[in-house]
Amino acid sequence: MRTNDIGLKIKDSKVLVDKLNSLLANYEIYYQNLRNFHWNVSGPNFFELHAKFEELYNEANLGIDETAERILTLGERPFSSFAEYIENSEIKEAKEIQEAKKMVEIIRDNLNTLLKLERSTLETAAEHGDEGTVALMSEYITAKEKVVWMLSAYLR
Repeated sequence: MRTNDIGLKIKDSKVLVDKLNSLLANYEIYYQNLRNFHWNVSGPNFFELHAKFEELYNEANLGIDETAERILTLGERPFSSFAEYIENSEIKEAKEIQEAKKMVEIIRDNLNTLLKLERSTLETAAEHGDEGTVALMSEYITAKEKVVWMLSAYLR
């Protein structure tokens, strides 16, 4: 049985890396959607949403970095090109969205996609004894659930 530098089976780590790379690709498109909305939001909620989108993309940037570093810790290569992100993402680029409420709906839906991927990754990591990935996913899930709740309350 071959193991990686942190003592996990290489075969198991490859399964986790596939899930983490999928998460990374989705995170990158989510991040770009946030940047797009931050730059292009307008209307009566401009100041509130402009600041919120910036807060969310800064958090997403940290998640992107941590996810890529987790992949490297598992001994594999993270996706690192826009072609890989677009090809491997369930989240789609949000183009030419003008309405602020639609922007918030898209961000909430993007977060729900990330949550689905994180829950699946957490489950797989637990099955393979990867506590580091379990802890990371737990942290992400808790934070995103709160943001989804807040965005949903905003939309009501």
